[in-house]
Amino acid sequence: MTHPYTYIDPNARIAPNVKIDPFTVIHGDVQIGEGTWIGSNVTIMDGTKIGKNCRIFPGAVLGAIPQDLKFAGEKTSAVIGDNTTIREFVTINRGTEEKGKTKVGSNCLIMAYSHIAHDCVVGNHCIISNSVQMAGHVIMGDWAWIAGVSAVHQFVHIGQHSYIAGGSLVSKDVPPYIKAVRTPLSYGGVNSIGLKRRGFELEKINHILDIYRIIFNKGLNVSQALEFIEEELIATDERDEIVTFIRESGRGIIKRYTKGGGDDE
Repeated sequence: MTHPYTYIDPNARIAPNVKIDPFTVIHGDVQIGEGTWIGSNVTIMDGTKIGKNCRIFPGAVLGAIPQDLKFAGEKTSAVIGDNTTIREFVTINRGTEEKGKTKVGSNCLIMAYSHIAHDCVVGNHCIISNSVQMAGHVIMGDWAWIAGVSAVHQFVHIGQHSYIAGGSLVSKDVPPYIKAVRTPLSYGGVNSIGLKRRGFELEKINHILDIYRIIFNKGLNVSQALEFIEEELIATDERDEIVTFIRESGRGIIKRYTKGGGDDE
């Protein structure tokens, strides 16, 4: 299932039922899982591992060396999980010595012209819309969604089940389960629509909303709000996830939008 105009290095490890279209180049230190389709004019470079049943659309470049001046040719990788779709002209760079790996999870959709830089970790079931640009070392939790033409600063953490509006400049960490909207990027309420689609019951969504009302509406600083949450609210997986995420935030979390007031629910 390989077109004669395709070049595949003889050292590449490719499952027998992979389909590869013409004018694609696959380097030697590459692994591609069964059922995957590789479109035309794709370049897959050394250190790339692609899972099963992926779709790689024309023009994508996977596993190119990092755009990092500290990179000195060390052996690193770019790993893509199963059932992930990578659309036209997406670029995913491999890692640097610091982490050694750039990783995109399973069941993701990476839309056209997006860039995922070195040492990023993208979770499972994530959506990265058209022309999103992610700098190095970004961590994106499961089920998160970044809308189109957004730029994400290096070392930013994006929590699971969060949604970031299109055209955003993401320079602070975005906690789990919320919508990040407006300019400057701010808390815009709980991502209730996304949570309902994923089977979260209304009681659990309201519990998450209560947590964020304490963080953003009660007039406490972040440390005080977290202490209040742990003392006054019942322990749940969601509570602990939010508290741990905020406590471990390296860049600090986004703030509440101050004009207008009220929750965007």
